Amino acid sequence: MDFKEYQKLAMRTKNKQLIKDQQLLNAALGLNGEAGELADEIKKIFFHGHGLNKDKLIKETGDILWYIALLADAIGVDMETIAEKNIEKLKKRYPEGFSSERSIHRQD
Repeated sequence: MDFKEYQKLAMRTKNKQLIKDQQLLNAALGLNGEAGELADEIKKIFFHGHGLNKDKLIKETGDILWYIALLADAIGVDMETIAEKNIEKLKKRYPEGFSSERSIHRQD
């Protein structure tokens, strides 16, 4: 499945009664909530003695992906464009791959 297909299928489950501004707010708040759930799961692994539960991490990451699709839809862009622009930015920032030196002295 590619990003365009995912976004199309994911948006079948969005609340179609929301106007774009509300959809954007829903996406931003949802992303933060789901990122918090993912962070909480990882916290439990490192500090509460829980084992790594890949299925739980996959589900939470999938929820994050859904909210990214919602945000993309709200601003009228497809996720593929977002992914491509992110790779372009990373190639400029780290042309030879990640380096601590380039990270410390970043010029965006």
